Amino acid sequence: PIVKTEGKEANDTFIEQLIANAEAAIDKAVELGVTDRKHVAVSGHSYGGFMTANLLANSRLFAAGIAESGAYNRTLTPFGFQNERRSFWEAPDVYLTMSPFVKADKLKTPILLIHGLADNNTGTFTVQSERLYTALKGNGGIVRLVLLPYESHSYVAKESILHQAWETWQWLEKYVKNR
Repeated sequence: PIVKTEGKEANDTFIEQLIANAEAAIDKAVELGVTDRKHVAVSGHSYGGFMTANLLANSRLFAAGIAESGAYNRTLTPFGFQNERRSFWEAPDVYLTMSPFVKADKLKTPILLIHGLADNNTGTFTVQSERLYTALKGNGGIVRLVLLPYESHSYVAKESILHQAWETWQWLEKYVKNR
């Protein structure tokens, strides 16, 4: 969870809380003996995809990531998003800090981006993944962009779901299992 702290809005400390949450989860999995710290991936869809990209841009906790249908440049959602009610002009530092696009030069962990070509969610138009892909490629990142034809924000076609599963399997085999 990302929670509000005294004197601050929740998103004012979003990155710190996100990383602390991920570290705690990994630490517990290692303590329980169910994972190897060097072979952990992170994945998410929509806001989870956005969080995945942020974790990879701001930490070295994961071997790889898979981000689906996310919003990676928060300046493209300038009138708020999720629980952020302030506009870009009221809290520009929050929008920039929370945008993994701005940190494309620092995101060196392999990331698979998957997005529906017909995404009709106003915060997650396909251009979000296309631009992050270009920024990462331009900065030497390890990235793959998979665009699913005729799919909106949630994928429904059997062919798309199977393709998504295959891409995910291949990515995890290459960058996590056989790291």
